[in-house]
Amino acid sequence: MKRIIILGDGMADEPIPALGDRTPLQAADTPAMDWIAGAGRTGQLYTVPPGYEPGSEVAHLSLLGYDLHKVFEGRGSLEAASMGIPIEDGEMAMRCNLICITPDGIIKNHSAGHISDAEARELIKYIDEELGSDTVHFYPGVSYRHLLKIRGGNKLLHCTPPHDVPGTPFRSVMVRATSPEAEATAQLINDLIIKSQELLAQHPVNLRRIEQGKDPANSIWPWSPGYRPAMETLQQKYGIKRGAVISAVDLIRGIGVYAGLEPLKVEGATGLYDTNYEGKAQAAIDALKGDYDFVFLHVEASDEAGHEGDFELKVKTIEYLDHRICQPIIDATLGMDEPVTIALLPDHPTPCRIRTHSSAAVPFAIFRPGERPDRVPRFDEEVAQYGMYGTLSRDEFMKALFND
Repeated sequence: MKRIIILGDGMADEPIPALGDRTPLQAADTPAMDWIAGAGRTGQLYTVPPGYEPGSEVAHLSLLGYDLHKVFEGRGSLEAASMGIPIEDGEMAMRCNLICITPDGIIKNHSAGHISDAEARELIKYIDEELGSDTVHFYPGVSYRHLLKIRGGNKLLHCTPPHDVPGTPFRSVMVRATSPEAEATAQLINDLIIKSQELLAQHPVNLRRIEQGKDPANSIWPWSPGYRPAMETLQQKYGIKRGAVISAVDLIRGIGVYAGLEPLKVEGATGLYDTNYEGKAQAAIDALKGDYDFVFLHVEASDEAGHEGDFELKVKTIEYLDHRICQPIIDATLGMDEPVTIALLPDHPTPCRIRTHSSAAVPFAIFRPGERPDRVPRFDEEVAQYGMYGTLSRDEFMKALFND
């Protein structure tokens, strides 16, 4: 039996009055997702354990069956793995956003208006030249998502994800030490933030963006600190032979690398609504036709729409996922010689109302050829609670997926 997980990041939501008190999943046209639910078995899954913030790193590690108390080391080290950047002993890694701050010091958005890769690379290279040292290094990633490494850094910090606090004065959410030994690290990071604002204000990239009516990338924002994690692979945990991860997001590819999955590159994969849906679907199909027996296919677009508070765009991204990824994969796998189990779920809700993640349970569906369905007629947050799986948490989703 081969298996594929199709994950629509942040796809779950709350009822929205403008959608007739329906969620985007309920309002969207999703015949393929509904087929997976109707032909399979459904349930709800809590992906964020008590005591953890509902970030994608937490939700993905949890739904893949990892004990967060043992393996969680923040986003930075996971994204470093995707970027091929080693985290050595004594080094701390952090996600480092490029963000937009208004002239009066308010965080406008977490993405600098979804800055392009080329613009971001130029800015991060400049920041590293000006602020880097023997102990501090910046590495360019994709769009607004980058990496900061600090040799000798202490991870006992309280850091605020910028997507959680649009509209907030940036000084009120700067880094705080949670123990005396981390005070020097907190001060270093906050100094880097202030110095980056001075450097980026007049950079030609930002001056051009302002002339074009775009948001400038006028500050760095480091967060989610950690060291190198120690994780079992999915081969060790579940006995898969060869697995692949397909995502435009360094965080997800990094989790895949530590989990023993091979990242498959798809040209035109952006992490936004304009990503190459067909290319991702075809990469997954080709992998399953080949010698991969497990594929993790991740699409970021719905999460970004949720962070923007754009419910109309979120409905559109869900329909794109349904029509352009789920349906081709269903059509292709039903005709394969070896049966393929298809699982579908979000990692966490990203409600448009609050424009950030929540810890609520998410719907999931698992279609396993030849298995009796539970006859839940569609895929959404409401009906999933009546599915045969009930409500799961921790590693119970992966156990259900691999229980043949």
